[in-house]
Amino acid sequence: MGLLSLAIWIPIAFGVVLLALGRDEHAKVVRWIALIGAVVSLLVTIPLYMQFDASTAAMQFVEKAGWISRFNVHYHLGLDGISFWFVPLTAFITVVVVIAGWETITQRVNQYMGAFLILSGLMIGVFSALDGLLFYVFFEATLIPMYLIIGIWGGPNKIYAAFKFFLYTLLGSLLMLVALIYLYTKSGGSFDLATWHAMPLGSSAQTLLFFAFFAAFAVKVPMWPVHTWLPDVHVEAPTGGSAVLAAIMLKLGAYGFLRFSMPIAPDAAHEWGGFMVALSLIAVVYVGLVAMVQQDMKKLVAYSSVAHMGFVTLGFFIFNDLGVSGGLVQMIAHGFVSGAMFLSIGVLYDRVHSREISSYGGVVNTMPKFAAFALLFAMANCGLPGTAGFVGEWMVILGAVKFNFWIGFAAATALIFGAAYTLWMFKRVYLGPVTNDDVKGLSDINAREFFMLALLAIAILYMGLYPKPFTDVMDVSVAELLKHVAVSKLN
Repeated sequence: MGLLSLAIWIPIAFGVVLLALGRDEHAKVVRWIALIGAVVSLLVTIPLYMQFDASTAAMQFVEKAGWISRFNVHYHLGLDGISFWFVPLTAFITVVVVIAGWETITQRVNQYMGAFLILSGLMIGVFSALDGLLFYVFFEATLIPMYLIIGIWGGPNKIYAAFKFFLYTLLGSLLMLVALIYLYTKSGGSFDLATWHAMPLGSSAQTLLFFAFFAAFAVKVPMWPVHTWLPDVHVEAPTGGSAVLAAIMLKLGAYGFLRFSMPIAPDAAHEWGGFMVALSLIAVVYVGLVAMVQQDMKKLVAYSSVAHMGFVTLGFFIFNDLGVSGGLVQMIAHGFVSGAMFLSIGVLYDRVHSREISSYGGVVNTMPKFAAFALLFAMANCGLPGTAGFVGEWMVILGAVKFNFWIGFAAATALIFGAAYTLWMFKRVYLGPVTNDDVKGLSDINAREFFMLALLAIAILYMGLYPKPFTDVMDVSVAELLKHVAVSKLN
């Protein structure tokens, strides 16, 4: 087994062990096994960074073995600068989520922790797969643990939310499966992504493939107007489910555009680039306005995620290095910031059992340590310079201005909306005098919660103050992708 296989299968193996441990009589042991599994899978990703060669766009840590020989399907893994950072990000968020659920989850603890560890391994598989069918298997398999996480540990309408999540994402993926089968037959029986990237395709075939992939990836991002499942799911999902969904699962769709849509159908990507930019700007501006009127904190942050992911797709489809690199940086930053925002809401919900903004007020008076963390995360969500939230948005806006001044100007207005809804929420929840008895009785964060939030705060500040390690890894691969996409593949 190579490092990538270890990163995928260690958390899955730990998850399976947890499922076998029985229910809640072993809860203490289960929590420690889950934490050890999550930490070990994070440690496995450190050698990946130490050994990664940022000077080449070639796939690294490649593993290839026969899987379904009859159909020429391989267990084929590898990373380049585009996919690299999502592996340690996934492992890191899993550690934080295990810590977050340490005391709050008291029923079916083994299943809860096991589901998150299995989900972690599957998501790393998506980012590592270099075989089309292997990618599809990992991509679809991620639905199962997340469906169970929402449906078992969610809120009052959890079954509705779980079904909506599953059906939206599954229906889109069926068109992608048709596209994968077409590419398999067209390539003479190969599921190898590199073969597909080099394959000449006609204009109509490219357009059909582009929209087949769009159906799967746009729902996952999610882009406007297929974003309506996300707020419902976030509201009903448990805190850990919301954190992983926002921090990692939304990135699977955006990553799909870079790995499938753009390199396989580059001419269609250019032809429909304006359409993608328009949808992205609607997400950035309109959904930002929708976030302003939300009364539920989770719903507000969910709409905020749609707006921030709009920056990602905008960056990708302006086809310049600043835009694509900025989109990737924004994906990583959003992983830290959105995870932190949802986990902060979870800290309040565990104490008051309400997500309504009106249920709070003056939290800074009773929870000063927690309010300090919440302020940092709110500033990062606004895109304050010095935090992770600034770097990617700034790069995308610069790339958009380079592409078209007015598109860049429209995108920049979203920063105003982001500041408006985030600070408005912070003011009403944290500042001012204590307005109700629930807030009067609140206790500040304990050592476990402090450690969990501190991990995210360090990541957000480190990336904001020193983004060079993140951008250096992706530069060469992004340049190679844009060079590939610029070359026509029409017959």
